[in-house]
Amino acid sequence: MNTPLDSPAFVDAIVILGAAGIVIPAFARFRITPIIGFILVGVLLGPSGLGSLSGQYDWLKFVTINDREAIEPFAEFGIILLLFSIGLELSFKRLWSMRQLVFGVGAAELLISGALIGGALYLYGFPQQSWEGAVGLGLALALSSTALVLPMSGTKSPVGRAALAMLLFEDVAIVPIIFLLGAISPAMSNNSSWDQLGQTLLIGGAVVAGMLVLGRLLLPRIFAQAARTKSPELFLSVSLLVIILASLATAATGLSPIVGALLAGLLIAETEYHGEVEIITAPFKGLALGVFLITVGMQIDIRVILDNWASLITAVVGVVVVKAIVTGGLLRFAGARPGTATEAGVLMSSPSETTLIVLAAAAQAQLIQPQTAAFWQIVTAIGLTITPLLARFGHDMARRIELRGENIQATDDQVIDAEKTIIIGFGRVGRLVADMMKAHEQNYLAVESNIDVVAGARREGYPILFGNVARNEMLDRLRLGHAKALVLTMDEPVLSVQVVKRVRAWVPDLPIIVRARDTDHAAELYQAGATNAVPEALEGSLQLSEAILVENGVAMGPVIASIHEKRDQIRHQIQKDGNLTIEPKLKSSELDTGMATDEKLSPQE
Repeated sequence: MNTPLDSPAFVDAIVILGAAGIVIPAFARFRITPIIGFILVGVLLGPSGLGSLSGQYDWLKFVTINDREAIEPFAEFGIILLLFSIGLELSFKRLWSMRQLVFGVGAAELLISGALIGGALYLYGFPQQSWEGAVGLGLALALSSTALVLPMSGTKSPVGRAALAMLLFEDVAIVPIIFLLGAISPAMSNNSSWDQLGQTLLIGGAVVAGMLVLGRLLLPRIFAQAARTKSPELFLSVSLLVIILASLATAATGLSPIVGALLAGLLIAETEYHGEVEIITAPFKGLALGVFLITVGMQIDIRVILDNWASLITAVVGVVVVKAIVTGGLLRFAGARPGTATEAGVLMSSPSETTLIVLAAAAQAQLIQPQTAAFWQIVTAIGLTITPLLARFGHDMARRIELRGENIQATDDQVIDAEKTIIIGFGRVGRLVADMMKAHEQNYLAVESNIDVVAGARREGYPILFGNVARNEMLDRLRLGHAKALVLTMDEPVLSVQVVKRVRAWVPDLPIIVRARDTDHAAELYQAGATNAVPEALEGSLQLSEAILVENGVAMGPVIASIHEKRDQIRHQIQKDGNLTIEPKLKSSELDTGMATDEKLSPQE
């Protein structure tokens, strides 16, 4: 009798789900993108990894993935859902406002990068067949990864908008590129290929226009009916059905299915149901995208890399450098800030998942040899693997460029004036504290470890210093012995406690006012030596209570009295939980940063 474990597809599904359950939380714990984890799973458990030993050890069949073709449809569905989610974040108005970037910078980036890469390969003699092979390779490698770039950059930041515009053009250009390769193929007639391309674009355009009209008329009504049933299952089914039908419609005309997915997202984004659709389809997108990344890893054969490491490294570096320079230069020419152009250029420099599609089309058209296609498939897989590293490198480069452009020192060697209040952390809380200090003509200096925040604050005129207070050297340079007070506003509970302990040991009389996450954190800060710890959640709750009571007609006097009584109760609770000898302060009126304290809180012996 056969069992489910006898089915390779069932075993592969278990392995993939198990990998997702391990990779996502494990890599999130170390603040590493799970993209790398999924690719490594594909390398380790794929046919070139442990899967190659499954014939010798039967038990490996239950923990490896050997049928890449069987899971590829799920990987393609992940990319479709990704483009659909991108469409949900856009609107036709926003897309129209990006037309210059899409058809200007996007087109120039693809053509120039493709020409430079293809020309270099032709001169080097890599595609031994002809210049047509160089064209195919150049266009394939000039494409960038929508599946990896946009989840890391988003679509609303300057870098995200630039990346989205270029990726949109590339996604639209995939079909013309494939037809172009067929047209220049020695095995096909040029006239028939160009006629086929024109016919596809004509029919595809008509289908897209029909989808726009029908979508605007039908989608609001369909989702309204699904919403009235209050059935999440029906709402999800309708959402997935719309995505699939839109993708099939464009695929049937010869266009890419991701064009239909993007169009479906744009249409739903114009309705009031886009938020619910985005939430309900998000888990499917994440899992399917993980499957795609596993298939990327399965293409990487460590043995082939070791045998050809010099050529592969040269190829990867060459493609990355050319695309980064071209993309960054075009964005800078289009008016982007130097940091934005640099970060977007490096982020967009690796090849794409669609590169694999174009390489297959070029090989099928006999423009490149099969072994050439296999080599560049490995280059593409390696490029996709290092994309998160490139994103980090590009972000760091952009920060340094922005700092240099704003004349901001990236080191902590500035001289700190005495008699200032030091504000560590310049998020929303730190910025508000700085504004209040300025309103009352109090001298202060802010310290922040995020260079992007530092650059933005400097442009707005805030006195701010770049530095990481996790290092004792940075705290030394702040000359806290001469400061009026220290305010810690960063949302890092463990670091806050560590800083309070260090500073209190060095400067016993310095007022230290700290933002606490809750009452438990406040008690811990008081034990460490904080003068005042303000629980953020507590004060927000008390202010909400005060507002609603007043709005309900309760007199202000009794309301204020009850608020003070509640603070007293919580104060006693913090004292009890923290084992403190002195009752902590909670009232905002007592948070005078210029007031020294004569009493030091300490835990009971």
